[in-house]
Amino acid sequence: MSLEQSLAWRYAVKKFDHTKKISAEQLDTLLKTVKLAPSSYGLQPFEVLVVEDAAIREQLKEASYGQSQLTDASQVLVFAAETEINETYVKNYIDEAARVRQTDRENLAGFEQVILGAIGHLTEDQKTAWAHKQAYIALGVAISAASELHIDTCPMEGFNPGKFDEILGLKEKGLTASVIVTIGYRAEDDGYQHLAKVRKTDDDFFIHV
Repeated sequence: MSLEQSLAWRYAVKKFDHTKKISAEQLDTLLKTVKLAPSSYGLQPFEVLVVEDAAIREQLKEASYGQSQLTDASQVLVFAAETEINETYVKNYIDEAARVRQTDRENLAGFEQVILGAIGHLTEDQKTAWAHKQAYIALGVAISAASELHIDTCPMEGFNPGKFDEILGLKEKGLTASVIVTIGYRAEDDGYQHLAKVRKTDDDFFIHV
């Protein structure tokens, strides 16, 4: 199945089959694919929490206005933006880049200065907003990868980020919740799966310049 066909198959699941779980192998494949998502400068200014604990998910459900996907899905992925994007964060990234690419760190000094210059003029709020945007790119990769694996998803913004931060201890980790996606398998009686997709026409959607 092509990616186009996989995305046509997917929809935002409203009711998951709580008896079906994603295999460890499929979950590992999905997570490894998400880790390959592009981000500005490759900095990955976010982290992904894989939430399976039932008690925690009940709390997250309350913080998501009672939406059943939080407890019925196989797992909940929480994309959380870094809140401390500073010189130390960039230094650690350059250190790792030098190690992985097996090069002297000084060879990456120019690249390091470019990154520091780019983020140096941003306020803390602007840096966090930028990190949220990077997390959304990874969310898109997660949804696409899941659809190719025939894993169902429901991306969700309908939750209280402050409550999520509190429940998951994100503030202490230098993180704040950006967006979530529940993953698993659709229930047979979820009527939303039979609805035709509504999208703009090509003429209304694409602008060729």
